[in-house]
Amino acid sequence: MIEDIESGRFAVSTWSLHRALGTVYPYSPDPAKSAAPQEPYGPGSVGLLDVPRQLADRGIHRLEICSFHLPSLDADYLRRLRAALDQSGVLLQTLLVEDGDPSNPETAERDIRWIAGWIEIATALGARNMRVIAGKQQPSDENLARSSGHLSWLAEQAEESGIRVVTENWFDLLPSPREMNWLLDDLAGKVGLNGDLGNWSAPDKYAGLADIMRRAEICHAKANYTASGMDTQDYGKCLEACRQAGYAGPYTLIYDSPFFPDEWDGILLQKAFIEQFHQDEQRATG
Repeated sequence: MIEDIESGRFAVSTWSLHRALGTVYPYSPDPAKSAAPQEPYGPGSVGLLDVPRQLADRGIHRLEICSFHLPSLDADYLRRLRAALDQSGVLLQTLLVEDGDPSNPETAERDIRWIAGWIEIATALGARNMRVIAGKQQPSDENLARSSGHLSWLAEQAEESGIRVVTENWFDLLPSPREMNWLLDDLAGKVGLNGDLGNWSAPDKYAGLADIMRRAEICHAKANYTASGMDTQDYGKCLEACRQAGYAGPYTLIYDSPFFPDEWDGILLQKAFIEQFHQDEQRATG
């Protein structure tokens, strides 16, 4: 099973199952935010402990967990979740820390220490990576430098645990390859890139993805949907940008459209599309 995990090309984020999971737990460094569980997508129909087996039953052996989908941070619950992953032969590829702003001049110190608190949780769950937000502020030189300094410190905190800190082309701080590349260059390899296919807009996004995906270690492969279904033209162009960049890592299937009532239908459609894309590529290159 370990061989299968290491060679697996696909992961699923719990965000792709947010309707099935239902309840979210809005952990935040901001004491003014309510920590009470919320049901923005309804009560849900499955528990997080059930998800590893659901993946394995569909031949997928990598998972990414959004921090707000953890119903408890207690050691006993984390042990139970780790056991569910191990028993299903599912690797926790990434723990996604979904709050905090290392670029904010007023709260960055507080936020980065809060984010660092998730290293222990990621370690307990056996996560390989921990994805964090680089920043939500405008991409000024000062805000980029502030983010870089805090992310560098965070990576040093995670080094002993073996957790790889990665960030994403996401939010206002990183609107283009210019800012993304500057940040990665300044961090000099301490922090990796989780490239996301859905966070930048066309028409510039394809050239932008082709630029940054050469540096990506993992990839959020989100497809867009219209009233008639998946936008296959856009998805194909995104995958072509990854091919041009030489990206060879795993694809995390991100489905968040209401088009399919059963989220697994959208997840598996995207998986099949990516598989077909690479099969066609192999045939074309002989």
